[in-house]
Amino acid sequence: MSAPILDIRNLTVELPKGADRRNAVEDVSFAVYPGEIVCVVGESGSGKSVSSHAVMGLLPKGQLKATGGQILLEGENVLEASASRLRDLRGTRMSMIFQEPMTALNPVVTCGEQIDEVLRIHTGLGATERKEKVLAVMDSVRLPDPAKMYDAYPHQLSGGQRQRIMIAQALVLDPVLLIADEPTTALDVTTQAQILKLIAEMQERRGTGVLFITHDFGVVAEIAHRVVVMQRGKVVETGTATEVLKNPQHPYTQMLINAVPTLTPPVREERTGELALETVKLCKVYGGGGFFQKKREVRAASDVEIRVRRGETLGIVGESGSGKSTVARCIARLITPTSGGIVVSNMDIANLPERQLRPHRKHCQIVFQDPYRSLNPRRSVGASIIEGPMNFGMSEADAIAKSRDLMKLVGLSPDALDRYPHQFSGGQRQRICIARALAMEPEILIADEAVSALDVSVQAQVLDLLDDVRKKFDLAVLFITHDLRVAAQICDRIAVMQNGVVVEHGKTADIFAAPQHPYTRALFDAAPGRNFQFARVA
Repeated sequence: MSAPILDIRNLTVELPKGADRRNAVEDVSFAVYPGEIVCVVGESGSGKSVSSHAVMGLLPKGQLKATGGQILLEGENVLEASASRLRDLRGTRMSMIFQEPMTALNPVVTCGEQIDEVLRIHTGLGATERKEKVLAVMDSVRLPDPAKMYDAYPHQLSGGQRQRIMIAQALVLDPVLLIADEPTTALDVTTQAQILKLIAEMQERRGTGVLFITHDFGVVAEIAHRVVVMQRGKVVETGTATEVLKNPQHPYTQMLINAVPTLTPPVREERTGELALETVKLCKVYGGGGFFQKKREVRAASDVEIRVRRGETLGIVGESGSGKSTVARCIARLITPTSGGIVVSNMDIANLPERQLRPHRKHCQIVFQDPYRSLNPRRSVGASIIEGPMNFGMSEADAIAKSRDLMKLVGLSPDALDRYPHQFSGGQRQRICIARALAMEPEILIADEAVSALDVSVQAQVLDLLDDVRKKFDLAVLFITHDLRVAAQICDRIAVMQNGVVVEHGKTADIFAAPQHPYTRALFDAAPGRNFQFARVA
């Protein structure tokens, strides 16, 4: 076997004093060979990203420090490299694709110039040769109309196109090692499939070694040659993808794989409760134009008709831009629909003025995607939970008593009410957001991508919690997601949206068994690891 491109030997990275453990990673060893994709998996805080940042020499100064071991890139110890040598190595020998391209790309520089910058710094090529090379690499990552994309700014591109620009930037100098840190987490299923295919093609064509960091086991099943499982800074299991996914040895790996939701919906009884929510030909049109501009209209939602009963979960699935969140925001009346009706408790709230809407706010609550941004960092979680009930006339003592009960209900200690959001993990924060929503005693709960930012094991716990509170409070739940595995587990019925239109609607089991619309079939075909049978350990 050829020598490894990357050989990490007994790497230890120390955490600052006062952290929950001494080391971020401890005695970590694994290798990446030419033409190989190695997936590193584990929950948040397992040390996946710290390991990759150590390889790139990107550990934050003064906070994390490598105190032991070696990181050999083609035999050269990166930990001993000077700052100028590291700069030479980045781009030429190793590159990295980050999770969120919108924050990794410069918003005020065109995409072409950002790729050109890599060539300008690391090569002696002239401007014409550089532009030719940039256009060629943009073409190789399957970007439409590279000449036009060259002059476009990041905000003018879709999420998938921005990620392709990042990949082009990373590959323009043919590095031997590509590190991909959760590069598809923020993308919908069809875009994710395209990016995974692109990375696999590039790796095959160029013989690049790929270190792929993810918490999505569908992605692992789709592309990995070998898998490294990390828990609390240590490697607990390594092996080929088939060995680890079909015959996991370590209890932690078994727990992670057991938590992967399947694409087979469980048997769910039909809900016959009273109708809690109905939309009638709901439309939302965004448009603009001035004196000298042609009016441009975007139909974000068009003639949407959905019905949700008490005790029922309706899933709305589709790609980014399909209109899922627009419909949810119209129902919650965070935005005003252009036309159509929204009937809640036998009352059409579509065009109610703000003053008359206030009572409706109590009946319809929303849990957002990002628990980091939906809680006020300057307020204790207790203050966030009691604010709503107190605004509607509940006494402070009663509101605090209720918040303590709700913390128990969502599986957290009532004694933690005085703590602040930054003192909780992502999964705990999402539980707090669910408690805050339930404090209003709503009839309708909207979960807008509420588990997409969570690890697979935490995701399973939050899904169980949502199902429990649905049963306990007889809630009508509107569950918005782009993850078909998640939809299969929690939804009684599913509405599939494309370009603002519901193209298919029916029972979850029926749609998963025999999708009718070509778009629905395309979504299923794009689901990563759809044909892989994961181990189920009792």
